[in-house]
Amino acid sequence: MNPTYKLLFEPFSFRNGVSLKNRIIMAPMTNFSSNPDGTVSDSEVAYYARRSSGVSMVITACTFVTANGKGFQGEFAGNSDEMIPSLKRLASAIKEQGAKAILQIFHGGRECPSDLVNGDVVSASAVQSERSGSNVPRELSDEEVQSIIRDFGEATRRAIEAGYDGVEIHGANGYLIQQFFSPHSNRREDRWGGSIEKRLSFPLAVVDEVQKVVNEHAKEPFIVGYRFSPEEPETPGITMADTLVLIDALADKNLDYLHVSQTDFWAKPRRGVEDSRTRLEIIHERVGDKVPVIGVGSIYSAEDAGRAIQTGLPLLALGRELIIDPDWVQKVESGKENEIETKIDKNAQDRLVVPDPLWQAIVNSPGWFPGV
Repeated sequence: MNPTYKLLFEPFSFRNGVSLKNRIIMAPMTNFSSNPDGTVSDSEVAYYARRSSGVSMVITACTFVTANGKGFQGEFAGNSDEMIPSLKRLASAIKEQGAKAILQIFHGGRECPSDLVNGDVVSASAVQSERSGSNVPRELSDEEVQSIIRDFGEATRRAIEAGYDGVEIHGANGYLIQQFFSPHSNRREDRWGGSIEKRLSFPLAVVDEVQKVVNEHAKEPFIVGYRFSPEEPETPGITMADTLVLIDALADKNLDYLHVSQTDFWAKPRRGVEDSRTRLEIIHERVGDKVPVIGVGSIYSAEDAGRAIQTGLPLLALGRELIIDPDWVQKVESGKENEIETKIDKNAQDRLVVPDPLWQAIVNSPGWFPGV
């Protein structure tokens, strides 16, 4: 191995005692490839197994915790005990290759396509997303909010029973948890909205519920992480200043990690703070030693990863690059980083073991993957 990349391969231990063999994680990516009944498909299992032997931890695509939280065609389900065998199948496939398996749990809120939730699109408030083709959601009642919080806990219990090593609470990318924190989507005037402290109530209640379930059901250390998007483009919307309030609160929750969702590792704040550093540098300094931060965003080459890990972040997640080259980790570890592919080979679907719905999305979305 090139000594430049030695840091990427140092073991890492979470405070709960769970150890990772290296610092490289597979980022959660929607793959649109589950069966119509919500079970994990054969092609999905093969896709994950193909990418699980080099990385130390795999964070799955999001799984919906409530029937009206399904955000994507071909998303796998975690909303009933009937799904435990399906969830277990995926966890086993990942763990058999030597990686820790983390189930990402989520509710799509106002971003759910109407036809996937029987027309019942819900959110913190009846405020339409600015995404084209979106629906005006129905505002959740207090009772429904509490029910969804419990659903996150129940999905966590299923993850434990299915053999996962942890869960990642999906509080990013404009979905329901973020919708409660955002001043764009949350215009409530009850205990779940209004001031920034009240907008924090739902995300923190989900964290509390998940941790309570882990304490009650997990027989061994179980990872709980939280993913968030640092800023929103909308006005009003989440600014970097809001995110500092969020991560202060999350850092006090004894979480195992925070995972920043962004497309560029080196992105700088757009508004809310006057700071020339990257968002990740600001976030990492802010939480200090309280909670490890996972950095992500357009890391393709070994050089990209080497530069990123030198910033002091303990963990890096690769997303698109592990689809482009499933052997990325092994190539760096064996000193063959010059052989890494950094552009998608449009003739290599079978070789790369990518399910057809995901492959079609990749090759028909210019600009999403290098090489398309």
